[in-house]
Amino acid sequence: MAAKSLHITKVETFVIQGVGSGGDYHNVKGGHWLIDSPISTPMSGWEKYRTSRTSWGINVLGSFCVEIKASDGTMGFATGFGGPPACWLVKEHLERFLIGADPRNTNSLFEQMYRASMFYGRKGLPVAVISVIDLALWDLKGKIWKEPVYRLLGGNTRDRLHFYCTGPEPLAAKQMGFIGAKVPLPYGPDEGQAGLRKNVEFLRQHRESVGPDFPLRVDCYMSLNVSYTIQIVKACEDLNIDWWEECLTPDDSDGFKQLKRAHPTVKFTTGEHEYSRYGFRKLIEGRTIDILQPDVMWVGGMTELQRISAMAAAYDIPVIPHASGPYSYHFVISQPNSPFQEYLANSPDGKSVLPVFGDLFMNEPIPTKGYLDVSELDKPGFGLEVNPAARLISGDQLLRPGPRRGLEPPKEVTDNAA
Repeated sequence: MAAKSLHITKVETFVIQGVGSGGDYHNVKGGHWLIDSPISTPMSGWEKYRTSRTSWGINVLGSFCVEIKASDGTMGFATGFGGPPACWLVKEHLERFLIGADPRNTNSLFEQMYRASMFYGRKGLPVAVISVIDLALWDLKGKIWKEPVYRLLGGNTRDRLHFYCTGPEPLAAKQMGFIGAKVPLPYGPDEGQAGLRKNVEFLRQHRESVGPDFPLRVDCYMSLNVSYTIQIVKACEDLNIDWWEECLTPDDSDGFKQLKRAHPTVKFTTGEHEYSRYGFRKLIEGRTIDILQPDVMWVGGMTELQRISAMAAAYDIPVIPHASGPYSYHFVISQPNSPFQEYLANSPDGKSVLPVFGDLFMNEPIPTKGYLDVSELDKPGFGLEVNPAARLISGDQLLRPGPRRGLEPPKEVTDNAA
């Protein structure tokens, strides 16, 4: 029986009014642990940017959503980050590859969007925008075929998905049933030996609170350098830190070789801020990273995450995605190479479990007692129902009057072409 003909008829973009909703994790209310607690960042070298991560603009883009409509009326929807600039990129560039195309051809559509934007993209915002489009296409495919996305990825490899929790209170994570906890490192290299001692004491207190065997991990958010990392890992040898995450800038892949030479038995992880299979190739081939952590809303979507995971599996390197809520849940439960998933604490104090995407969806699944049964993912697509009260603003409203068009070709060129 021939597959029915389908094509994309409409692509619509949205931003979200206010804070605390959608795919920009950091666009939250003031006082939230994620933005207003001591966290070492690449901007910690300047004292005025240490108090709040919003001071240097971590939430400047905001959330962004894409809705794609197929010719049979089926709709796919996804969220990520990118705000108004993302809406512009979709409308003025990427939409041309979608309208009229078969939405089931996700490999081809990804390649067209990625390659057409290489001259200004390859990483960062353009790939993040493509990621959200790709996720909306996967949501649409699942609804067309009336299957959850994890089944389109090969089906479940287990019946229950376990989580560790990233937040400010590892003891609370343990009490809520999570299988491990990760804390942000408070102080960076520019805060000197005093900051180093405070970091060690901070981690020691958390180790004492959760006991000697509960997995405790440290997120360094691209803020350290090679020598400081070697030093702090040595100073914390007796604390049984399970892994050290994103110690170096994403562009210093060679620095991980030095870390591994200095501490060959310590686990180092990274990948949250890397993009596409090309960005991960060197990390994988170098064999210096113990766990890869791509974010499916940034890395290129589900299409590119599958390719990265396949490469990593050939080297027996686990892939444990960064956050991303249900998008990651469908991926991880389908992959034998992804043993568990991160839950990024979305409550202001990090001591309770709330939906990762705030109030954007009516039915976002969240872990209970540190786990999620696969049956909770058994709805077509990603199974997420947009909240009718969601504060969505159409991207078309933001683009009126529309961006100025490029110059028309000279008349003589047009005439000659004719």
